[in-house]
Formats: sequence, C-alpha cells, structure tokens
Amino acid sequence: MKKNLTGDRFTTSQHNFTAFLWHAAFLAFAQNFMDIDTVIPAMLIEAGGNSVHVGIMSAILLGGSSFTQIIFAPYLSNQSHKKKFLLLGINSRILSLLGLGLILYFWQAGSGFPILWMIFLFITLFALGGAFANISYTDILGKSIEPVARKSFFSSKQIINGTIVLLSVLAARQVLVSRPYPVNYAFMFFIGFAALFIASLGFWSIRETVPSQTRISGVREFIDVMKQELKTNPRLKYFLGFINTQGIAIGFLPFVILYAKDIYGTESSDTGFFLISKVLGSVAVSMLVFAFRKHVRYRYLLYSNVILALVMPLLIMLPGGRPSFFPVFIIGGVVYAMYSIAMNGVLLEVSGNDNRALYAGFAGAGNIIPALFPIVGGWLISQFGFTVFFNLFMAIVLFSLFFVYKINCQK
Repeated sequence: MKKNLTGDRFTTSQHNFTAFLWHAAFLAFAQNFMDIDTVIPAMLIEAGGNSVHVGIMSAILLGGSSFTQIIFAPYLSNQSHKKKFLLLGINSRILSLLGLGLILYFWQAGSGFPILWMIFLFITLFALGGAFANISYTDILGKSIEPVARKSFFSSKQIINGTIVLLSVLAARQVLVSRPYPVNYAFMFFIGFAALFIASLGFWSIRETVPSQTRISGVREFIDVMKQELKTNPRLKYFLGFINTQGIAIGFLPFVILYAKDIYGTESSDTGFFLISKVLGSVAVSMLVFAFRKHVRYRYLLYSNVILALVMPLLIMLPGGRPSFFPVFIIGGVVYAMYSIAMNGVLLEVSGNDNRALYAGFAGAGNIIPALFPIVGGWLISQFGFTVFFNLFMAIVLFSLFFVYKINCQK
C-alpha cells in the first residue's frame, strides 16, 4: 500500500485503517454478548416470546433497521463531514445495551412489568442506532481508506473478528450458564455495553478529511436520485435485487433457535453451543478469504453464499429424528461472514466517493423483502409450521443466483 500513496493521504489512510480495526476488535469481543442470531432471540423466547415475536425482532434488527436508512440517508448525505453522526449512532447502541441489561437484572417474573415491550423498545433503539451509524461508517471508510487497501482491510477485519470472537465466545457461554434467567442475560448485555463503549474510542480518533459533495433536499429527492441512479448504473438494480433475495439468509438462524427450543426444548447451555458453532464457521471462512485474498473474487463469494444458504434448511429437514444443529450453525456463521465481506466490497465497487453515503442508503431502502420476510415467516410458522417457512426461504434465496450473475463483480 505504501508505494502507491504519499504524504498526507498515506498517513490519513494508515491512521484510519488502525482506528477502524480498533473498533472492529472490541466490537468482535462485544458481539458474542449481544449476538442477534442466538443470544437476543433466545433471551426473547425465555421472556415469553413466540414465533411472531421472533419474526418482529428479526425484522427490526435485520431488515427494518436497514430500510430506515431511506429516512437517514438524505439528511446525512447533506452533511459534508459525518463523524459526529457516526458517534451518535454508536452511542445509541451503547445505551440500548445498558438499558437491556438493567431491565433484565431488576425484572421479577410475575411482577406485571411489560418486559416484552421494554425489550422491543431497546432492540429498536439498538437497530436504529446501527442504521444511522452505518451510512456514516460506509462513507468515511470509503473516503479515508484507499482502494488498494480495502480488500486487505475487510479481510484483516474478519481475521481480527475471528481471533477475538474465538476467545470471547467461551466467556459468553460461561456467562450464559453461570446464572439463571434473566440475570445471565443481564450480565451478557452489561459486558457487551462495556466492550462496545471501548470500541467506540476508535471512532473518536478517526480523521475525516475529504468532505462529501452530494446534496439531497429530502426523501422525495432521494427517491428521485435513486431512480436516476438505477437508470444510469445498471449494476445498482441487480445489487438491490441480490440484497432482497440473499439478504434473508442472514436472518435465518433466529428461526433455527426458535425451532430448536419449540421442538426439542433447548436451554441456555445449548444456546452457548450454537453460538460457538456459528463463530467457528465465521472464523474459518474469514481465515480462508484472508489467506487467498489476492485470488478470491467477490463473485465467487456471492455464489458460494447462495449455495450454503440453501443447505441450512435442507440439513434441518433431513429425516431421522433430531437434526444435528452443529453444522447448521457452522454454515450460518460462514454465510454471515461471507455476506459481510462480499457486500461491503460490492457496495464500494458499484459506488463512488461522492455518492457512497447515498448508495448505503439505497442498499438500506432496498431491504424490502428482508424487512418483511421475518414477520411473514413468524406468522407462517404459527399458522402452518416450520416446513412451509423453510420451503419459502429456499425459493427466495434461489432467485438471488440471477442477480449475482448480473452484478458481474470485477474484483
């Protein structure tokens, strides 16, 4: 990287590279204690939640939080510098974790306290804070880390994630089994709060030097600009098509948690085991991508992701009694990591420096199916059972193969 950069550009890029990795490292430690695929859905079910509640939770955390970027993107695109908005978003997430920990720690069963409503309140704050921060994060990252260093950054980020997550996942599992519900989950969120606070210090040190030039007057103009970009940039519509089909795959594991608890009565110790399995899958694929980063293309990652997403429900539906959830969560971790690496890279590839915040908003606004599917899925499970849900999931994911082909990633 150094031979391609000189002076201030190199210094800023190198400094921000380190700052973003600092955040990634402590976020990696925190994420096991607030995992949206295992810990949060298991906590919700323990509090009395059912399939509909899990569907609403997944919609808020995965699809809905991204869809709300259509509201945030026009405002944030008009801001020449976005660091303070990045900090506002991350601090909202920090406070929401503290709030979740406090209500669970002091909650007494049978007290009449509306625990589910309060859980949804803090989950919503957590999700909206992430949506608000993500636009600024993508914009600053794209402007401050040079193209020659991006793939190295994403791969390094995944390796750091994997290494630290492997260490913290054992601690998270121990916390889950150390106390009965709800105190065990309260401790989980307290630890997540502390780690995420330390992670935010990396954002405080970011040097944002290149102002954004794009200006959008409101949501209506944002939609008009989106329509214009769809006409002038054909790859954008295929990118959005892929998000709307393959995007539902990263929200699949909460329903596996529900399936395991409803059908086989799994407990907190099992949740810790599922979390470890997911982490192992994520770490394994991250190491492979990092090792072969000069040869791996995003296109191959996208195709592989589709195939693996289809394998998960097939493993669950195999005849012969209780399925082995270990490979399902292993593959779920692989799918999540590959999706994160590939989609961040593809977004940077199809956008430019001036419109990157807008494109992050487009990606969020395009999350229509991932926002609705968990709610529909939760209702389908309550009415018709898990088999109908699994089949619908596979049908939607299959469509994503067409969009991967049309995106035609070059890197």
